[in-house]
Amino acid sequence: MVGITSYGFYIPKFRIKIDDIAKVWGKNPDEIKKSLNIFEKTVSANDEDSLTMAYESTSRALNKIKINKKEIKVLFFGSETHPYAVNPASTILGEFLGIEGNYLAYDTEFACKAATGALISALSLIKSGYSNSAIVVGSDKAISKPHDSLEYTVASGAVSFILGNKNLALELVDYESFSSDTPDFWRREGIRYPSHGGRFTGKPSYFYHIQRVSEIIFKKNKLKPKDFTFGVFHMPNGKFPLQIAKILGFRSSQINDSFIIPYFGNCYTASSLMGLAAILAKVKENNLIYLCSYGSGAGSDAFIFRATKKINQIKENFQEKLKDKKYIDYPTYLKFINII
Repeated sequence: MVGITSYGFYIPKFRIKIDDIAKVWGKNPDEIKKSLNIFEKTVSANDEDSLTMAYESTSRALNKIKINKKEIKVLFFGSETHPYAVNPASTILGEFLGIEGNYLAYDTEFACKAATGALISALSLIKSGYSNSAIVVGSDKAISKPHDSLEYTVASGAVSFILGNKNLALELVDYESFSSDTPDFWRREGIRYPSHGGRFTGKPSYFYHIQRVSEIIFKKNKLKPKDFTFGVFHMPNGKFPLQIAKILGFRSSQINDSFIIPYFGNCYTASSLMGLAAILAKVKENNLIYLCSYGSGAGSDAFIFRATKKINQIKENFQEKLKDKKYIDYPTYLKFINII
């Protein structure tokens, strides 16, 4: 068996309320909150980026377990906001963590599923015998054009997983992917802010890909949504995850704990992984967990995990960290995301 041996997450301390963004642009905050089901979002400080957040989350994951770093021969860094266009963040992270040079490192980018794609690659390399351990990180400092609808949702955060073939906290049962060329969201080289095609974002993109990959993996493993204790979905806003869960047949009780976006925002590559991190404090041995990401462009990765008794040794109180916050105003927000 292969799977997850440890995890760590980093939640920036700063928050901005949707009310404060809406009032700057003369919008009705109540209408926006009702439309998006988001009330506030995380904001990384001006001295933070996807790499510094990744270091924080990975350090926390490593500190929970005893591991020989020489066994880590794989380090993948998934993000839409790598600090360099040319120069891998994965090797910088490896250097900071003290991992020796005999390891495979690369950065991945596939909108919000860059890290789950890397998760599949890393798990496969462990299954093949290439490495006994691997690190996969999803981290983003997401920004949008001011006064764009994305400004109300894009957020910051990082999640890291240590993968292995022994002492597993979450055993991998199976994974599947489903992909297509669907232009719902894009950003050309040299352009700072992303663009999005509204009519493609919902039914032909998010819902179509998650529904298709879910049907495939459920049929393959002869499972139904009712068989899972927890369901976790990518969270681009506060309505889509609830809708797709209902379409697939999940109960609200199965996704409530992972549904963090109303008070977190969409941290892009880390979004679905942050949802997974949010539930692990409540997971018990033999619980089945369903994780499904989505990335614009487009595609979804689906995973089935089974918890072992080792999960109790690495649990961390997600809600306690989420409540540790400090609110900022809109000018400070612009400063923190390097617009002013």
